Amino acid sequence: MTDTSVLGQSLDLPCGKSVKNRFFKSAMSEILGTVDHQVSKGLVTLYRKWAEGECGVLVTGNVMIDRNALGEPRNVVFDKDTDVAKVADWAKASTVNNTDCWVQLNHPGKQSPKAINPDPVSPSAVPLGKGLDQFFNPPRALTESEIQDIIGKFAFAARMAKEAGFTGVQIHGAHGYLVSQFLSPHHNRREDQWGGSLENRMRFVKEVYLAIREAVGDDFPIGIKLNSADFQRGGFSEEDSTEVIMALDKLGMDLFEVSGGNYESPAMTGVKQSTREREAYFIEFAAKMKKLISAPIVVTGGFRSPEGMAEAIRSGEVDMVGIARPLTLQPDWPKQILAGKAPTSLVKPLTTGIKALDKAGMLEITWYEQQMARLAKGKKPNPSMNVYFSILRTLTSNGVQAFQKRRA
Repeated sequence: MTDTSVLGQSLDLPCGKSVKNRFFKSAMSEILGTVDHQVSKGLVTLYRKWAEGECGVLVTGNVMIDRNALGEPRNVVFDKDTDVAKVADWAKASTVNNTDCWVQLNHPGKQSPKAINPDPVSPSAVPLGKGLDQFFNPPRALTESEIQDIIGKFAFAARMAKEAGFTGVQIHGAHGYLVSQFLSPHHNRREDQWGGSLENRMRFVKEVYLAIREAVGDDFPIGIKLNSADFQRGGFSEEDSTEVIMALDKLGMDLFEVSGGNYESPAMTGVKQSTREREAYFIEFAAKMKKLISAPIVVTGGFRSPEGMAEAIRSGEVDMVGIARPLTLQPDWPKQILAGKAPTSLVKPLTTGIKALDKAGMLEITWYEQQMARLAKGKKPNPSMNVYFSILRTLTSNGVQAFQKRRA
């Protein structure tokens, strides 16, 4: 089969639904919600553009389930105070062209900046690592009733997504957010049914899945983004991840997206040079999991060419290819590839030449957020945007909040 035909194949999910092709737009934090955490017109415009670009599945940036627990100042929140009409507008735009759009549901736990949340929570009262205390307050441990309440909020938000017209949801269980915190023996030091053994540490994510499944029914796709490992001493390991994925697969999870790392230990520290050259990060772990589970699996990060994407699927290592940043510069990249134009990605390393400035300004994140902001205004991307201008714009637009730790 040609690269185009491989990538253009439909994919059946365990719940009985089918997606139209193998392109999977992974979540990126858009920072485009309104100041009161509602869906903005810009999000509607942005996702319509992406839906017209021929991805099989679009996954939104993390939508929070609790407006008192935010990851960033302009997160969208799905709760009892959400304007459901605006959510429906977003869903309608995101699903044009027979595109599937899944809402990524998230609770940040202790990764909620002190500027917007003075009282963060976590499975245990374990602060983030040295140097992060300038951004995040130490958390307090969740009570049993609070844990049950959060599980219910995940289900409430999932039901809202379905009723509004979205075609699936994804649980954010990676990158050190609350689900990830429960799974990690470093962050979860509880001695009750929610901590200790791996069986207990995975109880939270299993209960979240089961609550969502009850809320949305058996034929609605539910996926999850999980770390292959935290790359942190005493943290969530590959062996742990394997057991969790196998357990969720048995429960009926529809799709697994593999990632890695957290705020304290970024994922790229665990990526081998040989993996970078293959374009797909974490693909070795995904290939192992493919032999152990029945649900489809997707890897995001590093795909830069049609050949690399098609080979990952053709080899049987993954079922879909996750792409994110390329779509901020080429929102119709899948459409071009499927039309046989085979363009390469315009993504390239960004630097001012001053590593400390790049890091302080979070250049590799904020530059792409600014590309999404252009798309949200109906403008074309600007691949040649000056990096110094980008950092200056970030600082002037957001002030001190611009330099708070964030990830997708």
